[in-house]
Amino acid sequence: MFSEKTTFALFFGNRTFFPGELMYEARDTMRSLLEGMGHKVLMMPDDQTRFGGVDSAEDGEKYARWLKSHEGEYGGVILCLPNFGDENGALAGLKHAGKPILIQAYPDDMDKMAPATRRDSYCGKLSITDVFTQYGVKFTVLKPHTVHPLSPRFAENVVYFDRLCRVVNGMKDIIVGAIGARTTAFKTVRIDEIALQRHSINTETLDLSELFYRMDKINPKDDAYVNKAASLKAYTNWSSAPERAFDKLVRMSVVLDYFIEKYKMDAVSLRCWEEMQAEIGVSPCVLLSELNNRGIPTACELDTGNAIAMRALSLASGKPATCLDWNNNYGDDDDKVILFHCGPVPTSLMTNAGRVSDHAILGTTLGYENTFGCNVGRILPGDFTFGSLMTEAGQMRFYLGKGTFTGESIPDDYFGCAGVAQIDRLQDVLLHICRAGHRHHVSVTPGDVMAPTLDAMVNYLGYQVNVPQCGFGC
Repeated sequence: MFSEKTTFALFFGNRTFFPGELMYEARDTMRSLLEGMGHKVLMMPDDQTRFGGVDSAEDGEKYARWLKSHEGEYGGVILCLPNFGDENGALAGLKHAGKPILIQAYPDDMDKMAPATRRDSYCGKLSITDVFTQYGVKFTVLKPHTVHPLSPRFAENVVYFDRLCRVVNGMKDIIVGAIGARTTAFKTVRIDEIALQRHSINTETLDLSELFYRMDKINPKDDAYVNKAASLKAYTNWSSAPERAFDKLVRMSVVLDYFIEKYKMDAVSLRCWEEMQAEIGVSPCVLLSELNNRGIPTACELDTGNAIAMRALSLASGKPATCLDWNNNYGDDDDKVILFHCGPVPTSLMTNAGRVSDHAILGTTLGYENTFGCNVGRILPGDFTFGSLMTEAGQMRFYLGKGTFTGESIPDDYFGCAGVAQIDRLQDVLLHICRAGHRHHVSVTPGDVMAPTLDAMVNYLGYQVNVPQCGFGC
């Protein structure tokens, strides 16, 4: 799922009585910068309009036709203002762009303020945002108000906008697989499929009986089994796992891959207890870990909402995500928590590849020999972004935040995969989770990608999002 960097279509706004020659310089500069950052670029040929810019509604219509001819080839538009720019031309060119739009305006140089050399992009940007707002055209503006494309601050804006575009584009027309019925005890993970569908997220449900049936039919001599066994052996440490458990997990992994391919699943939630342990004698945690590591967001306990949240976060970061429990206090520190789960954490987010073990909790009632499959270890230190999704009254409701895995010690006898998280205003986050009725689960991905994820969700996707760390007003 880890998508390539966004391909950008470039738009150059011009004003007839400003120096149009600036368009040529801007075209070369923007192309060079973006391609140097690994992005592909689309530009309307410069012979289609005066200096290759758009300085009238007529020019804007030409641009719109050109953009339509490249539909499906770009994930976002950068509207560049080398000078003031014509707001009506920008509107005509981009009102049906169908993708996020970043507006960038060149700064003026204090030694070039004469009428023949100044730009006035500072003011022109406001005219375009004014008209776009009147017509309901969605756009993105970032700090600073004016910035040269060669400035490191603009490069930061491009990184932000790339993340935003990946979330917006990657959350439309997706399929989430729900494998197994919701565990009766876990009303906490109930989800409204119709609410998801109205936000272009389709849910495909499968019964565990089909999973078990297909597992039994697999021939260990088949290439799919042989190749899967080799990849799982290389993924983590199986030295403590019985061969019987390894065989069952290989079979299950082959079938999960089949389901994902057949139904084109972009994210998955799986019922992981107690039938897994009682009927076939394994815990599937390590398979969730491996799927997450491959970029297929997979949540345990049939938490479809967090599978979707994981996808959004992973799109923003370009790295795996995982689903964890808000699980334990860390001494008396109000801003620290132990985040934990039995073993679905991808190895790329762990301090080492982990070790497959039995389930120290479920094993007490189901028999430890029936619960192997948890990939235990510790979470890698570093910044992370977190979030979770619930549905309510037909709406998708998220919260978002950010924190740091500190790498502080957790007792050796603490089961599963866990990490100590430092989260500013953690108590406010927990108050919001409790009062709003959010899950005991939380999705996390490496890096601070909260701002572009929030922008994408609220501004473009129409989700309802709270950020408890900043008083809900961010």
